[in-house]
This record gives sequence, C-alpha cells and structure tokens, in this order.
Amino acid sequence: MYTAKGQLDRNALIRQYQPLVRRLAHHMMAKLPASVEVDDLIQVGLIGLADALTRFESSQGVQFETFATQRIRGAMLDELRENDWMSRGSRKSQKEIETAMRRVEHRLGRTPKESEIAIELGMSLLDYQTLLGKVRGTQLVYLEDMSGRNDDDAYLDRHVADSAADPLNMLRDHKLREALVAAIKLLPEREQYIMSMYYEHDMNLKEIAAVLDVTESRICQLHSQSIARLRAKMRAH
Repeated sequence: MYTAKGQLDRNALIRQYQPLVRRLAHHMMAKLPASVEVDDLIQVGLIGLADALTRFESSQGVQFETFATQRIRGAMLDELRENDWMSRGSRKSQKEIETAMRRVEHRLGRTPKESEIAIELGMSLLDYQTLLGKVRGTQLVYLEDMSGRNDDDAYLDRHVADSAADPLNMLRDHKLREALVAAIKLLPEREQYIMSMYYEHDMNLKEIAAVLDVTESRICQLHSQSIARLRAKMRAH
C-alpha cells in the first residue's frame, strides 16, 4: 500500500495488520497468568508492528507478515519480562493441583472430577475453579521440568516466544510423545476438544468458548485443568 506520492502508507498497513496483532495477543493469553491484560498486549503489539514497518526490507527474502509476527511477539515478550510475567506463587499452586490430581487418581483408579480435586485440596469447587483461572500460564510438559530446572525467562522463551516452541513440538523424545498422546486420550471429552481446538486448530479462548457455548473464563479454567492433568501424568515418564 502506497500513498499518492509513492511512499509506503504506514497508517493503512497498521490498520490492515491490526487483526494480526489482536490474534497473536489473544492466542498468547492462555499461556499467561490472569494478571496479564490482553489490551496491554495489543497496545505493545501495535508498537511492535510499527517497528516492523520501519525495519522491513523486501530484499531480506521474507514476507512482511512473517517479519511483523516476529517483531510483534518480540515486543510483547519484552513487556512481559519487564513486568514480572508470572509469579512463583502461581507455579506453586499449579504443582499443588497436579499433586492432588495424582493422589486422587491413584486412590480412585480413574481420572478425577473437578469436585474430587477440590475436596483433595480442601477447598470449595468455586474456589478451585477460581484458582484454575489464576494459574494459567503453565504449559504442557517440557523436558527441563523433568530435571527440576526452574527458569522463568527460559520458560517464557520456550512456550510464548515462538510457535516452534509450542509444547507439542518440544517433546522430541519418542516415548514422551507416545505418553502424551495416550494421556490426552484419557482427558474428559470436553477437555480433549479444547486441547484440539487450541493446539491443533490455533483457536483462541474466546473462539473456543463460542463453539462450546460457555464463557471464556470457563474455557480458561478447563484449559488450565487439562494442562495440570497432562503434566501430572507426564511427570511419571
């Protein structure tokens, strides 16, 4: 897009690629704690888009959208790093949920219900569901988890920075892949749908909520619970 003077029309391009910024922000939200506001990510992403317009050169041999996506994600990541993107308290709560799930499953010999996990944690179902909304930002199983490594910045780079670092792509070990597939098949049916829509079809939480006719916050809770179930099972491998 060019102006009448033959110059690149920055304003028109920013308007054209605003949906890209919003899509990246919304899809990233499931990988971030509830304290992060999507509007903040969008605003930072627009700054990244403007930076991409300034720096892009067609001679680099890449499409503008590919280049812009990298700059937008980079701007969002920088903002998250500067603002203490995830509390250690959330990590602690996530591990407590996983531990409770393992105990109940071992005792009952089946996948536990939400109410049963809540009882194991000594809290009401509502409080447990609220906690699920707060601990989003922990992702599937990553190899560093198995060695006990705890590096927030490395975690952010692995799971938010690049689609190639998606947890499903990080499980390069064949046995881990097989174990993950088996674990997903044991999820409650609705949680299987959510995982498929989010990771396979690249849908964000709002879109999934519309498909299943529930609130976005409920999808967030179920996504977090699915992650906890999978991590609890995968720690045995």
